[in-house]
Amino acid sequence: MKKFWTIFTLLLLLALVFFVYFRYFFVFGTGVKTGELNYVVHKGYIFKTYEGKLIQQGFRSGKVGELGSNEFEFSMSEKDVADRLMLAGGEIVELYYKEYKSALPWRGYSNFVVDSIVSIGTKSSQSPSFPLQ
Repeated sequence: MKKFWTIFTLLLLLALVFFVYFRYFFVFGTGVKTGELNYVVHKGYIFKTYEGKLIQQGFRSGKVGELGSNEFEFSMSEKDVADRLMLAGGEIVELYYKEYKSALPWRGYSNFVVDSIVSIGTKSSQSPSFPLQ
């Protein structure tokens, strides 16, 4: 009976390790988001993290009958990335991010973690989406 409980405990511990890994540390997806940088802040009570928001072109509706902007809220893992973005408020930026299933307090409030900047441009460098006559 002692052997059964030992094996059961080891299997339960192994299942817990896999659950925690896939829930908090496994990179679910990666990608690049482009939009106008709205803000970057450094906040938190115990764990100070860098958080930001990107306003993307287009509209999406959070509720039926409402119209809102398409926003991308993210956390940052690197201080130098956050410092560069703090100087680029209002600019068009392309950010490379990793998506996790759940957030960790020391990693930030968002499931999306930006770890590098692809490019920083200006609003005036963007060409209009309609032809000028």
